[in-house]
Amino acid sequence: MKNRNIELTLFISVILISLFGVLMIYSSSYVWAEYKFHDPYKYLKNQFLFFVAGIILMLIVSKIDYKKYFKYSNKILLCCITLLILVLIPGIGTVRNGSRSWFGIGSFGIQPSEFAKLGLIIFTSKYLSNNPKQIKKFKTGVFPILLVTLITFGLIMLQPDFGTGVIIVMTIIGILFVAGLDIKIFLKFGILGIIGVVVLILLAPYRLKRILSFLNPWSDPLGSGFQIIQSLYSIGPGGLFGLGIGNSIQKHFYLPEPQTDFIFSIISEELGFMGIIILSIFFILIFYNSLKISIKCNDLFGKYLSFGITFGLIFQTILNLSVVVGLIPVTGYALLLYS
Repeated sequence: MKNRNIELTLFISVILISLFGVLMIYSSSYVWAEYKFHDPYKYLKNQFLFFVAGIILMLIVSKIDYKKYFKYSNKILLCCITLLILVLIPGIGTVRNGSRSWFGIGSFGIQPSEFAKLGLIIFTSKYLSNNPKQIKKFKTGVFPILLVTLITFGLIMLQPDFGTGVIIVMTIIGILFVAGLDIKIFLKFGILGIIGVVVLILLAPYRLKRILSFLNPWSDPLGSGFQIIQSLYSIGPGGLFGLGIGNSIQKHFYLPEPQTDFIFSIISEELGFMGIIILSIFFILIFYNSLKISIKCNDLFGKYLSFGITFGLIFQTILNLSVVVGLIPVTGYALLLYS
């Protein structure tokens, strides 16, 4: 009964935060939707459709024994990698915002890197549960996981989608950490990771430009620094209770496409500090109850699987909020259940 109560709390929290997300999608997007599509309800209808489909899919998936993922983990990962390869082929994958990351289906799109997140978590969870004593050894315990992770990261970087790639790598590192990986190996990976990030920045001038605009966005207020400046202008006036739902100023063509990665700015402007507190409480409830499920799970595969999914969601949420408030350079991190 206790576990059911935890799951019920999680379910209700997801439903409530998703409904709030549908409301804020409409509030943040109707001006842009009216201008671009002559339909102020365009994004509201899309979001509500995905909300209903997501609830149905969630209920269906909840009936599947998670141990089946253990059985088919290798095949799941192979399918995910195949999709990552196919999306790179012109004519099959479509380009959106400069990245060939989507399979276009009418006005909708499917991003295979999202499936790769889950596929890699499932594979890593199975490998670690099958080889619990090998985690202390680099060659037989860590290297196979890192190899598969780097292959996945490399395919995603070819799109390119640096944000999703970072989320995937950090999620796997999080799983390895709770599995008991030696801290010395972590330090070595950290040094290699920093070197790798520097190389990736130098190879793509637009990433270096983002770094410079992050350090001083007002050096190019109409270019690379425009989005973060408008985001801060949106957050600032919110005050304690905000301007009220629907009353945002920045969504009137100041903040580009406010219903996407920067929707938190509009939430801050319209609902103020109290709105942020409410949003944060729902996120904390979801993450807390998800982690409790992981702790209470009786087998290693289930523990690693549930923790990996939860940690990935937590990390992505923190990254999005950090971008919006100007703590890290701008990149493509969607806000969970909102963007």
